[in-house]
Amino acid sequence: MTTTTSDLPVVVIGAGPAGLAAAAHLTTEGLAVLVLERGPAAADAVRQWGHVRLFSTWAELTDPAAEKLLAPTGWVRPDASAYPTGAHWAEQYLQPLADVLGETVRYGATVTGVSRVGRDRIVDADRAEQPFTVDYTTPDGREQRVLARAVIDASGTWTLPSPAGSNGLPALGERAAADRISYRVPDLADPAVRARYAGRRTAVIGSGASAFTALAALDELAEDAEGTHALWVLRRGISGSTFGGGTADQLPARGALGLAAKAAVDNGHADAVTGFRTAAIEPGDAGGLVLVGDDGTRLDPVDEVIVLTGLRPDLSFLSEIRLTLDERLQAPPALAEEIDPNQHSCGSVRPHGHRELAHPEPGFYMVGMKSYGRAPTFLAMTGYEQARSVAAALAGDIEAADRVELTLPETGVCGGSGLFDDPNAQTGGGCCTPVPQLVQIGVGSAAALQIGDADQPSGGCCS
Repeated sequence: MTTTTSDLPVVVIGAGPAGLAAAAHLTTEGLAVLVLERGPAAADAVRQWGHVRLFSTWAELTDPAAEKLLAPTGWVRPDASAYPTGAHWAEQYLQPLADVLGETVRYGATVTGVSRVGRDRIVDADRAEQPFTVDYTTPDGREQRVLARAVIDASGTWTLPSPAGSNGLPALGERAAADRISYRVPDLADPAVRARYAGRRTAVIGSGASAFTALAALDELAEDAEGTHALWVLRRGISGSTFGGGTADQLPARGALGLAAKAAVDNGHADAVTGFRTAAIEPGDAGGLVLVGDDGTRLDPVDEVIVLTGLRPDLSFLSEIRLTLDERLQAPPALAEEIDPNQHSCGSVRPHGHRELAHPEPGFYMVGMKSYGRAPTFLAMTGYEQARSVAAALAGDIEAADRVELTLPETGVCGGSGLFDDPNAQTGGGCCTPVPQLVQIGVGSAAALQIGDADQPSGGCCS
Protein backbone atom coordinates (compact mmCIF):
# COMPACT_ATOMS: atom_id res chain seq x y z
CA MET A 1 0.00 0.00 0.00
CA THR A 2 1.28 3.45 -0.81
CA THR A 3 2.20 5.68 2.11
CA THR A 4 0.99 8.78 0.25
CA THR A 5 -1.92 10.28 2.14
CA SER A 6 -2.40 13.64 0.38
CA ASP A 7 -5.27 12.33 -1.75
CA LEU A 8 -7.15 10.92 1.25
CA PRO A 9 -9.86 12.82 3.10
CA VAL A 10 -9.72 14.22 6.58
CA VAL A 11 -12.22 12.16 8.55
CA VAL A 12 -14.33 14.10 11.04
CA ILE A 13 -16.13 12.04 13.67
CA GLY A 14 -19.48 13.60 14.50
CA ALA A 15 -21.84 15.93 12.60
CA GLY A 16 -22.56 18.16 15.54
CA PRO A 17 -21.73 21.88 15.84
CA ALA A 18 -17.93 21.44 16.08
CA GLY A 19 -17.74 18.61 13.56
CA LEU A 20 -19.71 20.48 10.92
CA ALA A 21 -17.67 23.63 11.57
CA ALA A 22 -14.50 21.59 11.04
CA ALA A 23 -15.92 20.23 7.78
CA ALA A 24 -16.81 23.76 6.64
CA HIS A 25 -13.32 25.07 7.36
CA LEU A 26 -11.65 22.05 5.72
CA THR A 27 -13.82 22.56 2.64
CA THR A 28 -12.89 26.22 2.56
CA GLU A 29 -9.22 25.21 2.75
CA GLY A 30 -9.71 22.96 -0.27
CA LEU A 31 -9.20 19.69 1.60
CA ALA A 32 -11.30 16.57 1.02
CA VAL A 33 -13.39 15.69 4.06
CA LEU A 34 -15.66 12.88 5.20
CA VAL A 35 -17.92 13.32 8.22
CA LEU A 36 -19.10 10.17 10.00
CA GLU A 37 -22.28 10.71 12.03
CA ARG A 38 -23.79 7.93 14.12
CA GLY A 39 -27.31 9.37 14.02
CA PRO A 40 -29.82 9.42 11.14
CA ALA A 41 -29.46 13.18 10.72
CA ALA A 42 -27.07 15.98 11.58
CA ALA A 43 -26.72 17.02 15.22
CA ASP A 44 -28.28 13.85 16.57
CA ALA A 45 -27.14 14.59 20.13
CA VAL A 46 -28.40 18.18 19.97
CA ARG A 47 -31.81 16.93 18.86
CA GLN A 48 -32.00 14.71 21.94
CA TRP A 49 -32.00 17.83 24.11
CA GLY A 50 -33.96 19.81 21.56
CA HIS A 51 -36.49 20.99 24.15
CA VAL A 52 -33.81 22.87 26.10
CA ARG A 53 -33.22 26.53 25.28
CA LEU A 54 -29.59 27.53 24.88
CA PHE A 55 -28.10 30.32 26.97
CA SER A 56 -26.17 31.59 23.94
CA THR A 57 -27.75 33.76 21.26
CA TRP A 58 -27.74 32.98 17.55
CA ALA A 59 -24.85 35.45 17.21
CA GLU A 60 -22.70 33.02 19.23
CA LEU A 61 -23.96 29.80 17.62
CA THR A 62 -23.00 30.07 13.96
CA ASP A 63 -19.55 29.71 12.41
CA PRO A 64 -18.26 32.25 9.84
CA ALA A 65 -16.98 29.65 7.37
CA ALA A 66 -20.28 27.78 7.62
CA GLU A 67 -22.23 30.95 6.96
CA LYS A 68 -20.25 31.51 3.76
CA LEU A 69 -21.09 28.01 2.55
CA LEU A 70 -24.76 28.55 3.38
CA ALA A 71 -25.07 31.99 1.80
CA PRO A 72 -25.52 30.81 -1.84
CA THR A 73 -28.53 28.71 -0.75
CA GLY A 74 -30.37 31.82 0.44
CA TRP A 75 -29.94 30.87 4.09
CA VAL A 76 -30.28 33.78 6.49
CA ARG A 77 -29.17 33.59 10.09
CA PRO A 78 -32.07 33.97 12.52
CA ASP A 79 -32.34 37.01 14.75
CA ALA A 80 -28.85 37.37 16.25
CA SER A 81 -30.24 38.35 19.65
CA ALA A 82 -32.65 35.41 19.97
CA TYR A 83 -32.04 32.30 22.07
CA PRO A 84 -32.86 29.11 20.15
CA THR A 85 -33.72 25.73 21.55
CA GLY A 86 -31.60 22.75 20.64
CA ALA A 87 -34.22 21.76 18.09
CA HIS A 88 -34.10 25.22 16.49
CA TRP A 89 -30.32 25.09 16.33
CA ALA A 90 -30.40 21.70 14.63
CA GLU A 91 -33.22 22.44 12.20
CA GLN A 92 -32.40 26.04 11.25
CA TYR A 93 -28.60 25.89 11.07
CA LEU A 94 -26.88 22.54 11.62
CA GLN A 95 -28.98 20.43 9.26
CA PRO A 96 -28.91 23.05 6.48
CA LEU A 97 -25.12 23.16 6.85
CA ALA A 98 -24.91 19.37 6.61
CA ASP A 99 -27.15 19.50 3.53
CA VAL A 100 -24.78 21.95 1.86
CA LEU A 101 -21.89 19.61 2.59
CA GLY A 102 -23.90 16.90 0.81
CA GLU A 103 -22.30 13.46 0.44
CA THR A 104 -19.43 14.66 2.59
CA VAL A 105 -21.64 13.70 5.56
CA ARG A 106 -22.35 9.99 6.02
CA TYR A 107 -25.17 9.14 8.44
CA GLY A 108 -25.70 5.98 10.45
CA ALA A 109 -21.93 5.53 10.79
CA THR A 110 -20.91 4.59 14.33
CA VAL A 111 -17.13 4.75 14.66
CA THR A 112 -15.74 1.70 16.45
CA GLY A 113 -11.99 2.18 16.09
CA VAL A 114 -9.23 4.47 14.85
CA SER A 115 -5.66 3.34 14.12
CA ARG A 116 -2.90 3.43 11.49
CA VAL A 117 -2.53 1.10 8.52
CA GLY A 118 -0.48 -1.85 9.73
CA ARG A 119 0.48 -0.16 13.00
CA ASP A 120 -0.99 -0.71 16.44
CA ARG A 121 -0.15 1.84 19.12
CA ILE A 122 3.10 0.05 20.01
CA VAL A 123 4.80 0.21 16.58
CA ASP A 124 7.02 3.24 15.85
CA ALA A 125 8.43 2.40 12.40
CA ASP A 126 7.18 4.88 9.76
CA ARG A 127 4.11 5.42 11.90
CA ALA A 128 3.46 9.04 10.95
CA GLU A 129 3.66 8.19 7.25
CA GLN A 130 0.87 5.63 7.41
CA PRO A 131 -2.74 6.63 6.72
CA PHE A 132 -5.26 6.45 9.51
CA THR A 133 -7.83 3.68 9.43
CA VAL A 134 -11.30 4.51 10.71
CA ASP A 135 -13.66 1.59 11.30
CA TYR A 136 -17.39 2.09 11.63
CA THR A 137 -20.62 0.12 11.61
CA THR A 138 -23.82 0.83 9.69
CA PRO A 139 -27.39 0.47 10.99
CA ASP A 140 -27.70 -2.96 9.35
CA GLY A 141 -24.61 -4.19 11.21
CA ARG A 142 -22.11 -4.05 8.34
CA GLU A 143 -18.53 -3.19 9.25
CA GLN A 144 -16.79 -0.59 7.09
CA ARG A 145 -13.30 0.96 6.97
CA VAL A 146 -12.07 4.19 5.44
CA LEU A 147 -8.56 5.60 5.17
CA ALA A 148 -7.75 9.15 6.19
CA ARG A 149 -4.89 11.63 6.03
CA ALA A 150 -5.96 13.03 9.42
CA VAL A 151 -8.74 12.50 11.96
CA ILE A 152 -10.68 15.13 13.89
CA ASP A 153 -12.71 13.65 16.73
CA ALA A 154 -15.71 15.92 17.33
CA SER A 155 -17.92 13.18 18.76
CA GLY A 156 -18.72 15.11 21.93
CA THR A 157 -19.57 13.66 25.34
CA TRP A 158 -23.34 13.23 25.17
CA THR A 159 -23.30 9.44 25.11
CA LEU A 160 -21.54 9.07 28.48
CA PRO A 161 -23.36 10.88 31.29
CA SER A 162 -21.66 10.71 34.67
CA PRO A 163 -23.34 8.56 37.34
CA ALA A 164 -24.79 9.57 40.69
CA GLY A 165 -21.97 8.17 42.81
CA SER A 166 -19.72 10.85 44.28
CA ASN A 167 -16.68 8.63 43.63
CA GLY A 168 -17.31 8.73 39.88
CA LEU A 169 -18.76 5.21 39.80
CA PRO A 170 -22.44 4.28 39.76
CA ALA A 171 -23.85 4.44 43.27
CA LEU A 172 -24.62 1.06 44.77
CA GLY A 173 -28.09 0.17 43.54
CA GLU A 174 -28.03 2.76 40.76
CA ARG A 175 -28.12 0.17 38.00
CA ALA A 176 -30.92 -1.77 39.71
CA ALA A 177 -33.02 1.42 39.92
CA ALA A 178 -32.35 2.37 36.28
CA ASP A 179 -36.05 2.55 35.37
CA ARG A 180 -36.51 5.35 37.94
CA ILE A 181 -33.38 7.31 37.06
CA SER A 182 -32.86 9.75 34.18
CA TYR A 183 -29.62 11.42 33.12
CA ARG A 184 -31.23 14.10 30.98
CA VAL A 185 -33.19 17.30 31.52
CA PRO A 186 -36.84 16.18 31.33
CA ASP A 187 -38.98 17.32 28.41
CA LEU A 188 -42.17 18.20 30.23
CA ALA A 189 -43.91 19.07 26.96
CA ASP A 190 -44.01 15.32 26.33
CA PRO A 191 -47.20 14.01 28.03
CA ALA A 192 -45.55 10.76 29.10
CA VAL A 193 -42.59 12.56 30.65
CA ARG A 194 -44.86 15.08 32.32
CA ALA A 195 -46.92 12.30 33.87
CA ARG A 196 -43.74 10.68 35.17
CA TYR A 197 -42.90 13.67 37.37
CA ALA A 198 -46.28 15.30 38.05
CA GLY A 199 -47.36 15.02 41.66
CA ARG A 200 -44.19 13.17 42.57
CA ARG A 201 -41.07 13.83 44.58
CA THR A 202 -37.92 14.00 42.45
CA ALA A 203 -34.27 14.22 43.50
CA VAL A 204 -32.09 16.35 41.20
CA ILE A 205 -28.39 15.59 41.65
CA GLY A 206 -26.01 18.17 40.20
CA SER A 207 -25.05 21.83 40.42
CA GLY A 208 -24.62 23.10 36.85
CA ALA A 209 -26.76 24.61 34.13
CA SER A 210 -28.55 21.33 33.41
CA ALA A 211 -29.57 20.98 37.05
CA PHE A 212 -30.79 24.59 37.03
CA THR A 213 -32.88 23.85 33.95
CA ALA A 214 -34.40 20.73 35.51
CA LEU A 215 -35.26 22.55 38.72
CA ALA A 216 -36.89 25.39 36.80
CA ALA A 217 -38.95 22.89 34.78
CA LEU A 218 -40.12 21.06 37.90
CA ASP A 219 -40.96 24.40 39.52
CA GLU A 220 -43.22 25.24 36.59
CA LEU A 221 -44.79 21.78 36.75
CA ALA A 222 -45.46 22.21 40.48
CA GLU A 223 -47.63 25.24 39.72
CA ASP A 224 -50.03 22.97 37.81
CA ALA A 225 -49.57 19.57 39.46
CA GLU A 226 -50.12 19.51 43.20
CA GLY A 227 -47.64 17.42 45.12
CA THR A 228 -44.77 17.96 42.68
CA HIS A 229 -41.61 18.62 44.65
CA ALA A 230 -37.87 18.55 43.97
CA LEU A 231 -35.01 17.68 46.28
CA TRP A 232 -31.84 19.36 45.05
CA VAL A 233 -28.80 17.32 46.09
CA LEU A 234 -25.53 19.26 46.25
CA ARG A 235 -22.05 18.11 47.21
CA ARG A 236 -21.16 21.65 48.19
CA GLY A 237 -22.97 24.24 50.25
CA ILE A 238 -25.06 27.26 49.36
CA SER A 239 -22.95 30.34 48.61
CA GLY A 240 -22.87 33.38 46.38
CA SER A 241 -21.78 31.22 43.45
CA THR A 242 -24.23 28.35 43.91
CA PHE A 243 -26.80 29.81 41.52
CA GLY A 244 -24.28 30.97 38.96
CA GLY A 245 -23.58 34.52 37.88
CA GLY A 246 -27.14 35.82 37.90
CA THR A 247 -27.42 39.34 36.55
CA ALA A 248 -23.61 39.65 36.52
CA ASP A 249 -23.19 36.84 33.97
CA GLN A 250 -22.07 38.11 30.57
CA LEU A 251 -24.41 35.51 29.06
CA PRO A 252 -27.71 36.82 30.52
CA ALA A 253 -29.71 33.70 29.71
CA ARG A 254 -27.17 31.55 31.54
CA GLY A 255 -27.41 33.81 34.57
CA ALA A 256 -31.19 33.56 34.39
CA LEU A 257 -30.97 29.77 34.73
CA GLY A 258 -29.50 30.15 38.19
CA LEU A 259 -32.13 32.69 39.15
CA ALA A 260 -34.85 30.28 37.98
CA ALA A 261 -33.36 27.48 40.10
CA LYS A 262 -33.28 29.80 43.11
CA ALA A 263 -36.92 30.70 42.46
CA ALA A 264 -37.85 27.01 42.59
CA VAL A 265 -36.46 26.81 46.10
CA ASP A 266 -37.84 30.19 47.15
CA ASN A 267 -41.30 29.14 45.93
CA GLY A 268 -41.25 26.14 48.21
CA HIS A 269 -41.23 23.70 45.28
CA ALA A 270 -37.71 22.47 46.03
CA ASP A 271 -35.45 21.90 49.02
CA ALA A 272 -31.66 21.87 48.82
CA VAL A 273 -29.58 19.26 50.62
CA THR A 274 -25.99 20.45 50.94
CA GLY A 275 -22.76 18.60 51.63
CA PHE A 276 -24.24 15.31 50.45
CA ARG A 277 -22.19 12.75 48.52
CA THR A 278 -24.25 9.91 47.12
CA ALA A 279 -22.94 6.41 47.86
CA ALA A 280 -26.04 4.26 47.34
CA ILE A 281 -29.59 4.33 46.03
CA GLU A 282 -31.75 1.86 47.95
CA PRO A 283 -35.39 0.79 47.82
CA GLY A 284 -37.50 2.63 50.37
CA ASP A 285 -40.93 2.27 51.86
CA ALA A 286 -43.96 2.40 49.56
CA GLY A 287 -41.81 1.89 46.48
CA GLY A 288 -39.67 4.99 46.91
CA LEU A 289 -35.93 5.37 46.46
CA VAL A 290 -33.62 6.40 49.30
CA LEU A 291 -30.35 8.23 48.61
CA VAL A 292 -27.63 7.22 51.07
CA GLY A 293 -24.57 9.41 51.60
CA ASP A 294 -20.94 8.44 52.08
CA ASP A 295 -21.37 9.10 55.80
CA GLY A 296 -24.48 6.94 56.08
CA THR A 297 -26.97 9.81 56.00
CA ARG A 298 -30.29 8.71 54.49
CA LEU A 299 -32.55 11.19 52.75
CA ASP A 300 -36.32 10.97 52.71
CA PRO A 301 -37.64 8.70 49.94
CA VAL A 302 -38.19 10.08 46.44
CA ASP A 303 -40.13 8.70 43.50
CA GLU A 304 -37.68 9.64 40.74
CA VAL A 305 -34.04 10.66 40.43
CA ILE A 306 -32.54 12.96 37.80
CA VAL A 307 -28.75 12.73 37.69
CA LEU A 308 -27.07 15.73 36.05
CA THR A 309 -23.50 15.41 37.27
CA GLY A 310 -21.71 16.01 33.99
CA LEU A 311 -20.59 14.15 30.89
CA ARG A 312 -17.49 12.18 29.93
CA PRO A 313 -15.55 11.57 26.70
CA ASP A 314 -15.87 8.14 25.09
CA LEU A 315 -12.28 7.01 24.56
CA SER A 316 -13.13 3.37 23.85
CA PHE A 317 -12.63 3.59 20.07
CA LEU A 318 -9.29 5.39 20.44
CA SER A 319 -7.38 2.58 22.16
CA GLU A 320 -4.87 2.31 19.29
CA ILE A 321 -4.22 6.04 19.06
CA ARG A 322 -1.44 7.64 21.06
CA LEU A 323 -3.10 10.20 23.30
CA THR A 324 -1.84 12.48 26.03
CA LEU A 325 -4.62 13.39 28.43
CA ASP A 326 -4.76 15.17 31.74
CA GLU A 327 -5.14 12.62 34.53
CA ARG A 328 -8.12 14.44 36.01
CA LEU A 329 -10.15 15.96 33.20
CA GLN A 330 -9.19 13.63 30.32
CA ALA A 331 -8.48 16.70 28.21
CA PRO A 332 -5.21 17.66 26.44
CA PRO A 333 -2.84 18.72 29.25
CA ALA A 334 -2.08 22.17 27.80
CA LEU A 335 -5.80 22.93 27.74
CA ALA A 336 -6.72 21.16 30.95
CA GLU A 337 -4.75 23.53 33.13
CA GLU A 338 -6.85 26.40 31.77
CA ILE A 339 -10.25 24.79 32.32
CA ASP A 340 -9.69 22.69 35.45
CA PRO A 341 -12.39 23.64 37.99
CA ASN A 342 -10.05 22.41 40.73
CA GLN A 343 -7.78 25.35 39.96
CA HIS A 344 -9.82 28.39 39.03
CA SER A 345 -13.04 29.84 37.78
CA CYS A 346 -13.94 28.66 34.29
CA GLY A 347 -14.31 31.98 32.50
CA SER A 348 -10.59 32.40 31.91
CA VAL A 349 -9.81 30.09 29.01
CA ARG A 350 -6.84 31.56 27.15
CA PRO A 351 -6.69 31.55 23.37
CA HIS A 352 -5.96 28.05 22.11
CA GLY A 353 -5.90 26.09 18.90
CA HIS A 354 -4.14 23.27 17.07
CA ARG A 355 -1.04 23.21 19.28
CA GLU A 356 -2.98 22.76 22.52
CA LEU A 357 -5.31 20.24 20.86
CA ALA A 358 -2.59 18.06 19.32
CA HIS A 359 -1.62 14.61 20.60
CA PRO A 360 1.51 12.45 20.17
CA GLU A 361 -0.30 10.92 17.17
CA PRO A 362 0.45 13.38 14.33
CA GLY A 363 -2.67 14.37 12.45
CA PHE A 364 -5.12 13.45 15.23
CA TYR A 365 -7.11 16.14 17.07
CA MET A 366 -10.07 16.38 19.40
CA VAL A 367 -12.28 19.46 19.05
CA GLY A 368 -15.54 20.57 20.55
CA MET A 369 -16.95 19.27 23.83
CA LYS A 370 -14.67 16.24 23.74
CA SER A 371 -11.58 18.45 23.86
CA TYR A 372 -12.70 19.62 27.31
CA GLY A 373 -12.88 16.07 28.66
CA ARG A 374 -14.94 16.19 31.84
CA ALA A 375 -14.88 19.97 32.21
CA PRO A 376 -18.46 21.27 31.99
CA THR A 377 -18.28 24.80 30.62
CA PHE A 378 -17.65 24.50 26.89
CA LEU A 379 -19.18 27.10 24.57
CA ALA A 380 -19.92 26.72 20.85
CA MET A 381 -17.73 29.66 19.89
CA THR A 382 -14.78 27.81 21.44
CA GLY A 383 -15.37 24.84 19.17
CA TYR A 384 -15.66 26.99 16.08
CA GLU A 385 -12.31 28.64 16.72
CA GLN A 386 -10.73 25.26 17.45
CA ALA A 387 -12.04 23.95 14.13
CA ARG A 388 -10.67 26.94 12.24
CA SER A 389 -7.20 26.57 13.75
CA VAL A 390 -6.98 22.80 13.21
CA ALA A 391 -8.20 23.06 9.60
CA ALA A 392 -5.60 25.73 8.86
CA ALA A 393 -2.88 23.56 10.39
CA LEU A 394 -3.90 20.56 8.29
CA ALA A 395 -3.86 22.77 5.21
CA GLY A 396 -0.29 23.78 6.04
CA ASP A 397 -1.08 27.39 6.92
CA ILE A 398 0.62 27.38 10.32
CA GLU A 399 0.62 31.18 10.56
CA ALA A 400 -3.17 31.24 10.32
CA ALA A 401 -3.46 28.23 12.61
CA ASP A 402 -1.41 29.98 15.29
CA ARG A 403 -3.41 33.19 14.96
CA VAL A 404 -6.03 32.21 17.51
CA GLU A 405 -8.28 34.76 19.15
CA LEU A 406 -10.87 33.75 21.68
CA THR A 407 -12.75 35.90 24.16
CA LEU A 408 -15.28 34.07 26.31
CA PRO A 409 -17.93 35.62 28.55
CA GLU A 410 -17.26 35.38 32.27
CA THR A 411 -19.10 32.33 33.49
CA GLY A 412 -21.24 32.01 36.55
CA VAL A 413 -21.90 28.27 36.31
CA CYS A 414 -18.61 26.95 37.63
CA GLY A 415 -16.61 26.17 40.70
CA GLY A 416 -14.38 28.47 42.67
CA SER A 417 -10.66 28.91 42.94
CA GLY A 418 -9.04 25.67 43.96
CA LEU A 419 -12.04 24.54 45.98
CA PHE A 420 -14.48 23.32 43.36
CA ASP A 421 -15.70 20.25 45.23
CA ASP A 422 -14.49 20.82 48.79
CA PRO A 423 -17.48 20.60 51.18
CA ASN A 424 -15.57 22.59 53.80
CA ALA A 425 -14.40 25.33 51.44
CA GLN A 426 -14.39 28.84 52.89
CA THR A 427 -13.44 30.84 49.80
CA GLY A 428 -13.84 30.84 46.04
CA GLY A 429 -16.20 27.92 45.63
CA GLY A 430 -18.18 28.78 48.72
CA CYS A 431 -18.54 26.76 51.89
CA CYS A 432 -21.11 24.51 53.44
CA THR A 433 -22.00 22.77 56.60
CA PRO A 434 -19.70 19.91 57.67
CA VAL A 435 -22.55 17.40 57.51
CA PRO A 436 -25.48 17.14 55.07
CA GLN A 437 -28.26 19.59 55.91
CA LEU A 438 -31.62 20.48 54.41
CA VAL A 439 -31.65 24.14 53.43
CA GLN A 440 -34.82 26.04 52.58
CA ILE A 441 -33.86 29.19 50.76
CA GLY A 442 -36.03 32.22 50.85
CA VAL A 443 -36.45 35.76 52.07
CA GLY A 444 -35.13 36.10 55.57
CA SER A 445 -33.27 32.79 55.63
CA ALA A 446 -29.58 32.65 56.43
CA ALA A 447 -28.90 31.31 52.97
CA ALA A 448 -30.86 33.91 51.00
CA LEU A 449 -28.45 35.57 48.55
CA GLN A 450 -28.73 38.29 45.96
CA ILE A 451 -27.43 36.46 42.93
CA GLY A 452 -25.22 38.66 40.78
CA ASP A 453 -24.75 41.33 43.47
CA ALA A 454 -21.24 42.63 42.92
CA ASP A 455 -20.84 43.22 46.65
CA GLN A 456 -21.74 39.65 47.58
CA PRO A 457 -18.61 37.74 48.63
CA SER A 458 -18.03 34.71 46.45
CA GLY A 459 -17.20 32.56 49.43
CA GLY A 460 -20.27 33.34 51.54
CA CYS A 461 -21.13 30.67 54.12
CA CYS A 462 -24.38 29.02 54.99
CA SER A 463 -25.64 26.97 57.90
